[in-house]
Amino acid sequence: MNLFNFIAQFPDEQSCRTHFGDLRKQKGVVCKRCQCREHYWLTAKSMFQCKKCRFRTTLRSGTVMENSKLPFRYWYMAMHLLTSTNKSFSALELQRQIGHKRYEPIWAMLHKIRMIMGQEDARQELEGWVELDKGFFAVRPRPKKKTIPKRSRGGPGQATILVMAESAPVRNPRKHAQSRCCGRFRMQVIPDLRAGTIADRAGKAISPRASILTTNFGAYNQLKDRFARHLPVRAQGKKAVKLLPWVHISVTNVKRNLSGIFHGVSEKYLQNYLDEFCYKLNRRYEGETRFATILGNSLRHWNKYHVWQRSG
Repeated sequence: MNLFNFIAQFPDEQSCRTHFGDLRKQKGVVCKRCQCREHYWLTAKSMFQCKKCRFRTTLRSGTVMENSKLPFRYWYMAMHLLTSTNKSFSALELQRQIGHKRYEPIWAMLHKIRMIMGQEDARQELEGWVELDKGFFAVRPRPKKKTIPKRSRGGPGQATILVMAESAPVRNPRKHAQSRCCGRFRMQVIPDLRAGTIADRAGKAISPRASILTTNFGAYNQLKDRFARHLPVRAQGKKAVKLLPWVHISVTNVKRNLSGIFHGVSEKYLQNYLDEFCYKLNRRYEGETRFATILGNSLRHWNKYHVWQRSG
């Protein structure tokens, strides 16, 4: 959906509210008290009422908009801007475009949407051939001393990332083309480079039937016990980039994206930005259906404390 179509379809607050209500009626509402799925709409109260226990559910309850006082059109506009561009969109720029007085509600709204993106990707495991390697991202706060951080093993001011990419070999690649074609991607912030940590995080994101392609880094040794096949390759530097092309390409792209738009992010919220990047990358061929997809995902059950208690 381009900007003209969005304005034509959602010209005001009432149109967004009506559209969101129709989506909830279509998807169904689950009662928080008795888990009943049969409800009827109270027009005078603008609420759903359970047919079994008569418990009432607001239009926002159980969705990503729960306990939010921002207008529906703000949420629709934020979802449209995040999904219609291949790059990201900063909260400060969105605040300026909307004309809202306070920065914090806009910032929290964007992070909730990014978490929906991460939750949706977490439901699908990577399959087939999967490239796996580590990466390091500069994060705030930076070290006080003006020292050059180490490029390996996560120096001061750097966060450690586990990068996974579906990568199927191409039988007859064209000249100057990649020898492997990419599929879906996953990126996760990890606390350390221990073998148990890497094996645990990779086991949750990758199917056990997959074949894992990594370098010969010692922390990857436990992967052979978790997956059907593990091929460690002795490679460093430029050779590693050729053998694991899509892992390194995705890391380079997300670094440029974050540094160009946000000029640096904190380690606490880095995972949200990585989730947004992978969500768009995994749906790079969906085009105009991205907005409808993220809007449908926002109707899933939402824990209002999830934003501040996210683990990993």
